[in-house]
Amino acid sequence: MTSGEQELAIRMAKLAQSVALPNKVEDILATVTATAVELIPGADTAGVLLVRANGKFESVGDVTELPAKLDALQHDLQEGPCAQAALADTVVRTDDFRSETRWPRYAPAAVELGVLSGLSFKLFTAERTAGALNLFGFQPNIWDAEAETIGTVLAAHAAAAILAGRHDEQMQAALASRDRIGQAKGVIMERYGVDEVRAFEMLRLLSQESNDKLVDIAERVIGTCGGNG
Repeated sequence: MTSGEQELAIRMAKLAQSVALPNKVEDILATVTATAVELIPGADTAGVLLVRANGKFESVGDVTELPAKLDALQHDLQEGPCAQAALADTVVRTDDFRSETRWPRYAPAAVELGVLSGLSFKLFTAERTAGALNLFGFQPNIWDAEAETIGTVLAAHAAAAILAGRHDEQMQAALASRDRIGQAKGVIMERYGVDEVRAFEMLRLLSQESNDKLVDIAERVIGTCGGNG
């Protein structure tokens, strides 16, 4: 193993550990992008673009302010390599934006900002969010197979962080919903003199009849019955 390969292995191990620990997703993504700039020759800055289900662009983990500017350009122009990687292709590579024809409006705008090359990697996340890890260079023709390999590995870590963060959010939401349903059951049990099983059945029937989520019915019960108790 060469010294470069050994350094990469060490950094990958640290990143894997950071994903496993209860760190903020934004902090992990910032570590991923900083590592990309450190390990990939020619990568002068990096960032992560997230495309939400509503089409909103969100820039996270940016090494400098430049990736967010480039993301905003792509949102406004509705074209560009980062969005294409997030929504379609696995890897999108540009060796020289000065001769790039795939994005006729974005490419010259990127050049005007000093960016001549780009390398974007799709983040395989759950539904409702698409993403890409994006590297930018101020020089042309800088990417090679090693850059793509390292970028692909780093993108996998970024995706794992996003998925882990979403799982935590879902768990917190589920716990909050359970607590609200429990409170609503308590209100019904006290007001109508029924046991826990019957109280839950009443909530379930109300949910079915109104075609509303159980937690929404619980909120209403807490607000109406609880306020009058």
